Amino acid sequence: MFRLSEFLREIGRPTPPRARRNLPGPVVIWNLVRRCNLQCRHCYAVSADVDFPGELSTAQVLRVMDDVRAAGSPALILSGGEPLLRPDIFEISQRAKKLGFYTSLSTNGTLIGDAMADRIAEAGYDYVGVSLDGVGAVHDRFRGRSGAFADALAGLRACRDRGVKVGVRFTMTSENHLELPALLKLVEVERIDKFYLSHLVYAGRGNKNRGTDAGWGVTRDAMNLLFDHAWDSLERGQTREFVTGNNDADAVFLLMWTQRRFPEQAAHLRAKLVGWGGNASGVNVANIDNVGDVHPDTMWQSHTIGNVRERAFGDIWKDRSDPIMAGLNARPRIISGRCGACAHFDICGGNTRVRAWRLTGDAFAEDPACYLDDAEIGAPPAPRVQLRPFRGMKHETVA
Repeated sequence: MFRLSEFLREIGRPTPPRARRNLPGPVVIWNLVRRCNLQCRHCYAVSADVDFPGELSTAQVLRVMDDVRAAGSPALILSGGEPLLRPDIFEISQRAKKLGFYTSLSTNGTLIGDAMADRIAEAGYDYVGVSLDGVGAVHDRFRGRSGAFADALAGLRACRDRGVKVGVRFTMTSENHLELPALLKLVEVERIDKFYLSHLVYAGRGNKNRGTDAGWGVTRDAMNLLFDHAWDSLERGQTREFVTGNNDADAVFLLMWTQRRFPEQAAHLRAKLVGWGGNASGVNVANIDNVGDVHPDTMWQSHTIGNVRERAFGDIWKDRSDPIMAGLNARPRIISGRCGACAHFDICGGNTRVRAWRLTGDAFAEDPACYLDDAEIGAPPAPRVQLRPFRGMKHETVA
């Protein structure tokens, strides 16, 4: 995750740079249940409104949670499917809070009526995130259900009105990028605490629909709009947070934006961005799925490094015998193509490896979704890895 607002604040109130560091244990995104009441077009977990066999029991979840805490993990993001469909979600959440985790709930929001909002507030979540793909009918079309937007917005409002910190997550594609201004206006009007723009990753149904990924020019325009909006929000004294995810080139593009707008602060910002260090998959971010399989992050559902039924989470996470985990933890990572030649590799860290793997079969090839041109990254002109429609290649298997 790229905390845009945090780095924008460095322009007006610089703080000392520091070296990149790893967390004692990763932030764990835990897909507690695969069932979902919606059919989202870019769902990385390929959820459906059916029960999936073999999911971890309550007792197993609570035991594994102890292992995760022992491994030094500071935060749990409880996700799905739709986590509110799991009957024991509040028992799990209570245990997470008791163990001292920063505890987030990632939901589609449609199940949050007044009674559910009361329980969410009582659970004491540090943050509740709701995904929106646009406003009104656009969101409904992406989610496969009429009325999904109205229900999700009502859920956001119910949590907000009970003092719960809430945020909107927007996954941008070529089919909904024009919704960005309306969503930015919505989070301001509705007094939403956080806005998260996620770039599309080719995982699950997001891989089958990767032909709808936003093009490089569209992405540049969207990021310039987001940077300008976030800066204006900061200048007006608002505390709303803006973050992006799944395209670490955003950090380099922010540096270029700063070089145009605030050139005197560009060197300082670059030092701060190097200290951030870019992509953290397999290092500071982990995923446990509904059956206990562990992945380098949520988008690596097709690559498993162990199962928490068989080994302690910490032992799985520290094991470098898996070549992808070894490569993700190498410093610096060894990435080929234009990523390897990039003058800003120390900021980005090679970007999102899943997209490279999906298109080439090589997890350490260049990321085809980098929207910076060769001159901007200081790389010699060369042919680029091109986005191809999903063809069901062996390394592109979708669960």
